[in-house]
Formats: sequence, structure tokens, C-alpha cells
Amino acid sequence: MKTLRLMGLAGRLPRWIGVAAAALTSLAWSSRAGASELDLELPELTTVYSVLGRDVLGSHLLMAGLAVCVLGMLFGLMMYRQVQRMPVHASMSDVSAIIWETCKTYLVQQGRLLLVLELFIAACIVYYFGVLNHQGPGKVLLILLWSVVGILGSYAVAWFGIRMNTYANSRTAFASLRGRPLPVYEIPLQAGMSIGVLLVCVELIMMLVILLFVPREAAGASFLGFAIGESLGASALRIAGGIFTKIADIGSDLMKVVFRIKEDDPRNPGVIADCTGDNAGDSVGPTADGFETYGVTGVALITFIVLAVADPLIQVKLLVWIFMMRVMMVVASGVSFLVSNNVIAKARYGNADKMNFEAPLTTLVWLTSIVSVVLTYILSAFMIPSIGGNTSLWWQLSTVITCGTLAGAIIPEFVKVFTSTSSGHVREVVTASREGGASLNILSGLVAGNFSGYWLGMAIMTLMAIAFGVSTMGLGEFMKAPAIFAFGLVAFGFLGMGPVTIAVDSYGPVTDNAQSVYELSQIEELPGIEKEIEKDFGFKPMFGVAKDLLEEND
Repeated sequence: MKTLRLMGLAGRLPRWIGVAAAALTSLAWSSRAGASELDLELPELTTVYSVLGRDVLGSHLLMAGLAVCVLGMLFGLMMYRQVQRMPVHASMSDVSAIIWETCKTYLVQQGRLLLVLELFIAACIVYYFGVLNHQGPGKVLLILLWSVVGILGSYAVAWFGIRMNTYANSRTAFASLRGRPLPVYEIPLQAGMSIGVLLVCVELIMMLVILLFVPREAAGASFLGFAIGESLGASALRIAGGIFTKIADIGSDLMKVVFRIKEDDPRNPGVIADCTGDNAGDSVGPTADGFETYGVTGVALITFIVLAVADPLIQVKLLVWIFMMRVMMVVASGVSFLVSNNVIAKARYGNADKMNFEAPLTTLVWLTSIVSVVLTYILSAFMIPSIGGNTSLWWQLSTVITCGTLAGAIIPEFVKVFTSTSSGHVREVVTASREGGASLNILSGLVAGNFSGYWLGMAIMTLMAIAFGVSTMGLGEFMKAPAIFAFGLVAFGFLGMGPVTIAVDSYGPVTDNAQSVYELSQIEELPGIEKEIEKDFGFKPMFGVAKDLLEEND
């Protein structure tokens, strides 16, 4: 699970977009005499595209994208129902229910905190925009309204994610009793994909609603309020969840050491808190954080296009192109998941007794990346074959996005070199622990960690350097500061792997909880359990194999 936490790093790296956003401020002052998001007036989405021989308005394409997002959200809900209906023994579902009740208590407390923070931020919004910037009450109210929508969006997807995971943990634990590794892999991944697809689709629906239905002169205030709200929600949920899981994890470990009991022993009162912390830190935090990063990056790119591009026709082309690219990436992630999970994984591991659980995850990441890259070039050639008379910009912009998309696959490979159970660096740390004790273990871990940071930094720097080089090949003909736009598109490409990245993030807490659910259920000690399972579920449980599978998957 620790490996997957670091593999999820690819989804959080787009935070460098904040640097680009800061640069946008100075650009705005120089290009529009102090303009900001409040002063943005989006162009009319009247660009005509040829689709199957018919002329289609850009606004109609975005409406079609909105319909795809609704279908994607239904797809996520459908997978939620599938996981919820999977077979599970009452002893395991009872433990899962206890974990959920603790998680729900945590979420309610977080909701109260967010309410207080929103009231504080609302006062700041009223004072800053209403008093200092002399904005009208209508525009201030619009910012407040969309800030509430943003914070509720972050909170809602976090709630959905933690509920999904607390269903999946017991179903995964029970599936392991069949003695086959594939279901133990499929259930956490299905849970994660449902969260990832629903998160991205909800985000896109909210932004498309602003783009399509909010008056053009009010869109800037709406985007600004939305970004403020989701950033506030993500910050609180991410930081609080991260701290909570560390405290709960250490507390449970201390009980294990002091009283000499197993980590998931039912006598350890810290186990449920630890399971809740796994969900709070590795599900709630990344889910809310992904929701915020996805939205803020979009707002920054929209702001840049409207401020830095003078020609309204080119503005429209780029805006419609960016949103359709996001819709395409959702489709690419969903199709790649179905192919990887239902075709490749089942063909390779359907009848296997053992499997490397990292291998199909790697296949999914690379397949999604390759499909997204191919569709990026195809869709760009179709939508923007020529911009301002330049016929080569479609492949240049596609190449910049590809730098980010490929990073979503390359960075996990670098991470696995230093964190995988088969990694030479991990074996070095194990040897250091055995031969030199705690001090040498720490030193060895620091060396490996610093070394891994170097290679991750080099990978990011190389990809951004490629993006910068491409930005000098013609983007400056119709926009100011093209390098900033290129860096934003790299982050945009990172986020194209959003559903898969969230799935990888959510995979960890499900597998960790599944092992705890198995131990806490004490299912092996129940009288007549083998005959009961064989009668009610149609198979003979394999307890020893199940524990091995859950340990390997964790």
C-alpha cells in the first residue's frame, strides 16, 4: 500500500500550476490593465466544427460533452451498486459497518469544521470584493454561492469515496476465501475507478454548467468562487486526513508493541481508528485534493486563454478544445479500465493461483496513458487543424499535453524502483535493518529516499523542458507568455490520468482495511463456518490462502 501511496504522487504533481497562476497575475496587469477573474468575459461559443459532414456549434459539442459526463457519473454509481451487492459474510460486513460508522463520525466532524471555515472565508470575500474592490452585491453573492458549491463538491466526493471503500474492504476480504487472487485485485480497483470517474465527471459537469449556462459577464466570478470553495475544502480534508491517519497508525502500532499482540488483533482498540485513518488519509484526502486540483487547473487555463489571447475566435477554439479533451480523457480512462480489467487481467490471471498485484495496475496505467496520447492527437487534428493560419499548432499542443500524460505513467515506474517489494533498494534497507539495527535502517532509507527524489525531479524537469521547447515553436504568434500556457497544459496532461490515479490512491486503503476486516471478523473461529459458507455461498473457504493473498495485496 505504501508503494501505491507514492504512485499516486503523479496525480498531485500538477500543483505546480500555482506557479503558473501566480505568473498569470502579473500577465493580467500588463495585458488588461489590472484585470482579474472577476473581469473575465467569456467569448460566445459560436465556432463551427464539421462533424460527419455537418456543421456543429462549439456550444453543442460541449453539451454533448456534458451528456458524456452524466453518463460517466452514472457509470461510477453503477459500479458502486455492483460492489455493494457483492457477497460477504455477516461477520465481515459487521466489522466493515463499524469502520464506516467511525468514518462517518470523522466526516461529520470535518463537515462542521468546513462550515466554520466557510463562514470565515465568506466574511473575507464580502470584505475584499465588496468593500475593497467595490463590487456590486450581485457579483459578491455569486462568488459566495459558487464557493459553497465548490466546498460541497469536495466534501461530497470525499464522502462517496470513503463509503465506497468501506463496502469494498469487506467484499475484498470475503473474496479472498475463494483462494483466487484475481477477485482480490478486481474489487479494490473497481471501487477506485468508480470514485475516480465520478469525481472527474462531477467536476466537469460543474465547470461546463458555468461555461454554458452562466451569463458570460458573470462566468469569471463563478469560476473564482468555485475555485475558492473547492480549494478550501480540499485543504482541510487533505491536511486533517493526513494527520489523523498518522496518529491513528502510530497509536495502533504502540498498542501492538507494548502489549505484544498482532497489528490487527481484535484486542487492539486502535485497529478501528487505524482503518478509519487509512480511509481519511488515503481516500478522503486524495479524493478532495484531486477534485480541487482538477478544477483549479481548469480555472487557471481558462483565465490564461481569455487574458493572453487577443483574438476571440482563437479563444473559443482553445476553450472548446480543452474541455473536449477532458471529456475524451474520461472516456479513455473508462475504456482502458474495461479492457485492462475485463480482458487482459482475466486472460492472464483468471485461473491463476498466484499473481503479482502490481503488474495489472501497471498495465492499466500504461494502457490509459497510451490511449489518451493517441486520442489527444486525433481529437486535436479534428478540432484545431488550423489556428490563426498556423497548421502545425495542433500537434504542438498535443505534444505538450502528452508530456503530462506520459508523466502519469513514467513517474510510477520511478517510484517502484525505490519502493516495490522486489526493489533492490528495499532489499538494501531490509539488510541494513538486519545487520545494523534501527540507526542503519534510517540512514539507508534516507539515502534511498533522497536518490529517488533526484530521479523524480529530473523526470519532471525533462518533461517541462520539452514542453517549454515546443512552446517556442509558434505559440507566441497568437498569445502572450506561451511557456506559462505550456506548463499549464503539462499539468492538464497529468490530470488526464485522473480517474486512474484516484483508483490507485483508493486501492491502498481498501486492501489495508481488507486485511484488518479479515482478522477482526475472527471468521476462522466461528463454529461450523466452513459448512455455512459452503451452503450459503457455494464454495469451500481456504483460510490459509486467503490470508496470504490479503497480505500480498496489501
